[in-house]
Amino acid sequence: MPVDSIHKRGEREQAGDEIYEKIYLSILEHRLLPGTKLAEERMAQIFKVSRARIREVLARLAHEQIVEILPKRGAYVAKPTVEDARGIFEARRVIEPAIMLRLAKGADDRQITLLKRHIDFEGDARQRNDKRAIIRLSGEFHNLAAELAGNAALTRSLRELATLTCLIILLYDAPPTLSCRVDEHARIVDAIVMRDGETAASLMLEHLQHIENSVNLQGAVDEADLESIFG
Repeated sequence: MPVDSIHKRGEREQAGDEIYEKIYLSILEHRLLPGTKLAEERMAQIFKVSRARIREVLARLAHEQIVEILPKRGAYVAKPTVEDARGIFEARRVIEPAIMLRLAKGADDRQITLLKRHIDFEGDARQRNDKRAIIRLSGEFHNLAAELAGNAALTRSLRELATLTCLIILLYDAPPTLSCRVDEHARIVDAIVMRDGETAASLMLEHLQHIENSVNLQGAVDEADLESIFG
């Protein structure tokens, strides 16, 4: 393959990754709402790329169940049902204690430093009452723990589940700054520092139960302004 073609393909893939990450972050920060239509033409204009590039990104998100593509209607941010929500929390209750056990057993000084630094970031965001940062960092804590645990399959699964949880919190009207309580992540990290995997796993289960209990399984959302979110 000619060098120019390889270079152009690399640029296209990078553009697609950047769009994917912006959509992902917008969901994580509760700016992109469940049920929002992601019209190809509109998104292509916003990101200044082809509709084909947008279609590829949407297909990737659909594969992860974050976006739903409906025949002849287009792509929409997923709207998990009550049954979906229960299944997602059930999956997290299986996966995340296993991550805690693995992480506590093998965490080195660098990984513990990264976890403590993240807790500091969360505390700083709360002191500044930066709600968007609080929401984003709360979700990222779980992904960071999975990544540091060193199991790529668990990391991929949790990233998808955590994103869907953000949609559930939005869709069913859980107070986003209350769904992750102030000290729960810090207590989990303390258990990991002590290499106490059983306690870390137990604390994670309690934490997930608190998040699930914050969901009232009812609620409605308004349509998002895509230009404002991605502009």
